[in-house]
Amino acid sequence: MRRGSAAIAVVGRRVLAACGRSFQPESAGRKDRPVALVYRGPASLPGCPEAVAKLLRSSQLGFEVHYVGPRENTALSASALAGAAVYAQPGGDSLARGYRHMRSHRAAIRKFVHSGGRYLGFCLGGYLAGATPGFDLLPGDTDQYIASPAATVGTPDDALVRVCWRGQQRTLFFQDGPYFWVRPTASATVVATYPNGTIAALIAEFGSGRVGVVGPHPEATADWYADAGLGVTDRLSADLGLDLVEAVMRP
Repeated sequence: MRRGSAAIAVVGRRVLAACGRSFQPESAGRKDRPVALVYRGPASLPGCPEAVAKLLRSSQLGFEVHYVGPRENTALSASALAGAAVYAQPGGDSLARGYRHMRSHRAAIRKFVHSGGRYLGFCLGGYLAGATPGFDLLPGDTDQYIASPAATVGTPDDALVRVCWRGQQRTLFFQDGPYFWVRPTASATVVATYPNGTIAALIAEFGSGRVGVVGPHPEATADWYADAGLGVTDRLSADLGLDLVEAVMRP
């Protein structure tokens, strides 16, 4: 995932820590299982939507997961979102290319979240939660971590990044993901930070809804590391992804 210029902004924050079948909203049996929609299409890369879907299916919340996109049985639309509890935007290529494919959905996604829905953004999905360009769901914006001062990763290629997640030092899969900043007067919960102090994951309110975004890939499975020739220095980070999911879904 690639992004242009970087600029560190003054951050005001509250810190918790120092990548089927057709969807029918009216279907019987859905009342007890929250529906999660995962984007899969030209704004994503192969493997990213599937990893997010796997993460959501493993949650104790018991999601019924459906892919949405131009080549899926269900298109991403306001009517599809109306039957969902959460919409997830997975990793992809560049922000510019991703937004070209997603900008026609901006209004529907904003309305969904503002009305009480939940948004989860992973890497490119985190960038797209920002404003320049993006869905403008955050009380601030995003920028490229590798271009930030004292960044510990200097390549846009697959890499490992260290983060502090709720006080725990963990190593995650990383591919040119964002950092996040919030306006000094805004309210947001910082879940994880990079070693240079910038925000790696946060949760913020948007209208009656909630947004959870993360720059690295806690959803990455073992094959991501193997394919990139990266060693897994500690356990896989699905537990961190689930932590973000469950915090976003909190009533």
